[in-house]
Amino acid sequence: MALFAPSHTSVIPKHEEILRLLIQNADPYVIPPFYLGLKFPGMVLMLNQIKRLMSPMLLLACISFNPFLLGSPLPGSEQASNFTYHSNVSEVRLVFFAKDEHNRPIQELQKDDFAVIDDDAVIRNFRSFNRSPLTKLDVVLLIDSSESVLAQFKQEIAEVQRMISEAPWSPEDNLSILTFSGVEAHILCAINCRGSFLPDQLASLPAEGTTPLFDALEVATNLLTQRRQPDAWPVIIVFSDGDDTISKSSFRDALREIQMNEAQVYAVDVNRPGRQSNGTAMLQRFAIDSGGRWVGMGQGSAEIFQEVIDDLHSAHVVTYPLPDSNSEFHSIRILPTHNLKLQFRCRRGYYHHSSTHKKEEGL
Repeated sequence: MALFAPSHTSVIPKHEEILRLLIQNADPYVIPPFYLGLKFPGMVLMLNQIKRLMSPMLLLACISFNPFLLGSPLPGSEQASNFTYHSNVSEVRLVFFAKDEHNRPIQELQKDDFAVIDDDAVIRNFRSFNRSPLTKLDVVLLIDSSESVLAQFKQEIAEVQRMISEAPWSPEDNLSILTFSGVEAHILCAINCRGSFLPDQLASLPAEGTTPLFDALEVATNLLTQRRQPDAWPVIIVFSDGDDTISKSSFRDALREIQMNEAQVYAVDVNRPGRQSNGTAMLQRFAIDSGGRWVGMGQGSAEIFQEVIDDLHSAHVVTYPLPDSNSEFHSIRILPTHNLKLQFRCRRGYYHHSSTHKKEEGL
């Protein structure tokens, strides 16, 4: 998850850290320009002499152009109102999960145990590092009711009913249920489905029509965005075979919407075990790129919901200054720095909102 807030600092990766991560993880990085100072110490001496000569001149210039030191009007006066100040630097907020070699959540993770790779920048100096403040779930449950899942539909409905009735929900958790078939998604109930939803509503659903999976994911994402709360974790749990046949939106459109709105997808694949398909690959991509998980339906709905609960309770969050980049999309990875057996999971990237708005407005 990546959010933005005003900031006034920048990221300067240290050469020792980049080299160490490069050796440990075998990732190709360009050596930064400041290595020239290590190779040519004479150049550093010359720059220091120039700095001593220029310092008095810079001080005089600062005094000459500072309106407060020269008795110019204070802010708020008519003349001072002509000054405009801008700040375009932003902050990234990233939620992630850490596990050990036995796939157990790490309870005592330290901020020097990992580094964030944001595009080509190696981030080690974080503004903040804490346990995630998210305390409750906002879940949209997407049920594929199209003809392509007809053979597995009864089992799918049984797993959905078990998740609703038996999963360890918190009293403050929200649950909405949508089905998708034909040409669009249909809302069965919203927000308080655990208390108001009747199992007969699921049992009576027909499995027919085409599969608008991508459109349904966009509808679910927009639903979560409209009621976003700072302490709620937006989650989409989708039961499907992953084979979209009619959506107006493309795979990339749906994934972009999910990443921009920072939802996480937990995909339950209803395909038969051992059957590799394009639909399975689609579900895995949605899950992995959003920082969620993929499981086969044979593992059971209890397994996928327990994964969600474990993630909610073990999530960490770091913040750091937005690195310079000409791309509107920043790719992200997290790598271990000491114990190479640690495993990290987060979303695969985020969109810088200001760049996104410029593109949408044609600028």
